[in-house]
Amino acid sequence: MITPGISFLGRIVVSTGSICFGTVFLARLATKSGISLPPWILLLGATSSLPIGFALRILYVSIMRRRQAARMGACLASPLRGKQLGNLDIMLALVHQFNNGYPGDGMAEIVAETGTCFNFRVMFEDVIFTVEPSHIKTILVSDFENYVKGDKFKNSMSSVLGTGVFNSDGEMWKFHRSMTRPFFSHDRIRHFNIFDLHAENAISQMKARFRSGYPVDVQDLMSRFTLDSATEFLFGNCVHSLSAGLPYPHNVATTEALTKKTKIAEDFAQAFADAQTIVAQRSLKGWVWPLFEIFKDNTTAPMRIVKSFIDPILKEAIAKKQSHASGEKNLDNEDATLLDHLVQTTTDPVVLRDEILNILIAGRDTTASTLTVALYLLSTHPHVTTRLREEIMTKVGPTDRPTYDHIRDMKYLRAVINETLRLFSPVPFNVRESVNASTLPATGHLNKPIYVPPKTSVSYCVFLMHRRKDLWGPDADEFDPDRFLDERLHKYLTPKPFIFLPFNAGPRICLGQQFAYNEMSFMLIRLLQSFSSLTLHLEAQPPGTLPPADWAQAEGRKSREQFWPKVHLTIYAHGGLWVRMTEAEKAD
Repeated sequence: MITPGISFLGRIVVSTGSICFGTVFLARLATKSGISLPPWILLLGATSSLPIGFALRILYVSIMRRRQAARMGACLASPLRGKQLGNLDIMLALVHQFNNGYPGDGMAEIVAETGTCFNFRVMFEDVIFTVEPSHIKTILVSDFENYVKGDKFKNSMSSVLGTGVFNSDGEMWKFHRSMTRPFFSHDRIRHFNIFDLHAENAISQMKARFRSGYPVDVQDLMSRFTLDSATEFLFGNCVHSLSAGLPYPHNVATTEALTKKTKIAEDFAQAFADAQTIVAQRSLKGWVWPLFEIFKDNTTAPMRIVKSFIDPILKEAIAKKQSHASGEKNLDNEDATLLDHLVQTTTDPVVLRDEILNILIAGRDTTASTLTVALYLLSTHPHVTTRLREEIMTKVGPTDRPTYDHIRDMKYLRAVINETLRLFSPVPFNVRESVNASTLPATGHLNKPIYVPPKTSVSYCVFLMHRRKDLWGPDADEFDPDRFLDERLHKYLTPKPFIFLPFNAGPRICLGQQFAYNEMSFMLIRLLQSFSSLTLHLEAQPPGTLPPADWAQAEGRKSREQFWPKVHLTIYAHGGLWVRMTEAEKAD
């Protein structure tokens, strides 16, 4: 199999060979014309043609873009100027901070110094970065047709996302979108039987573990809960990842052995996370990312595990279709699943797998991330937990199953979820690619629009935007659900709704937004019906997964964070999030 690096080098060799061949051809032409050139000039010309040609191209592109910007009455985004050629030092620093720092490290400092929009210029390629709401609105809504996923994104993500809905544009994206939309209809997302079944299973296991005197990794638990719920809702085939018990802390010896099925589910979850981390790092390395994968495609090993987990589900669905067992199912029936519909369209296992993995990222990873962080924030803000539990007891009661109407009526619960999404948006970074030359609105420090060249990556970060004090007030770093209920809502968010974008916006807005709110609300209600309080159990964190000591000298939330948030395509807690909870009946 040809690796990304070998393929990349092959293209470089072809380009280099073409330039050198052109130089030799011109030299021969000169000789035939009677111009005698000594061999050393031919050698010098052949060896220097590539760097000279590259430099001339950069100069030509720079001049043309300045002229185009001037014609459009715009200015160029401020370019970063690193200490090494092609801003190599900046790129490597960002990769290091991505692996070892807090989300947004490096970029937050550049925003504070340079402004809310700038040009990374990674290896001489424009990569515009913004945390400006008006820019994101332009990209997602106002000029939607001009900002696509693009070939750069698709090439770096294809080994994981394939041609699924999040890695496609144009008619292919519309096709995927139209297939998925019916399964997030109002009627479907109001049925909570699936949530109730898996929430009850999860909570019963939590109670058993707490009664035994051990903490629980709620990130692992929420990942299993959302995986089981998503696979049953979307594919009619629950993988039962909750079925064989919860992990123990790293410092607890246990003789319990994982069942084969649970081991497969755990391996899938870890491999899928590893694959997402790899493709997320690719985007930080710019167009030269294949050079970091010369000898192998780094996603091959984890994706082999992912495929071994998904393929049996596909095989079963295809077999049912081919035996007409599912072919006779009424797709308008409530029992029909997304996979039922997909196999009516195609039985190509690659297409089916791509779409399933895309939907799983959206329907499982983001929800698990938000539930995990919500429990972290509740554990560190007990007054919020007490108030939220009071609302639950008043609106739902200590044992009743929550309904759609209950959830719709619980304002503080929605505020808690929104505040969690604001501080720790599950998809912190995103990117689009411009089709044609365009502009982004002028920012506070620039009085002209910002020119965006054609075929240029434009990255935006809602994680940093959600924490901007000029947009959210001086307490933007604080966890305070009341900001979605009191006068701050009307002061900050109501006049500028694009400062809050946890689910994106425009034609690509998350179809599962209300489904996610319902699932998160249902689980939080069930948890606080069962438990009256929760606290972090830092001693159970695996070595090296607590925030580094030097974070205490940082500014903002980073200095007092008690867990280590990391990012692949979505945000997650490094090493899990271990907590203890007090059962409600004991406390009451």
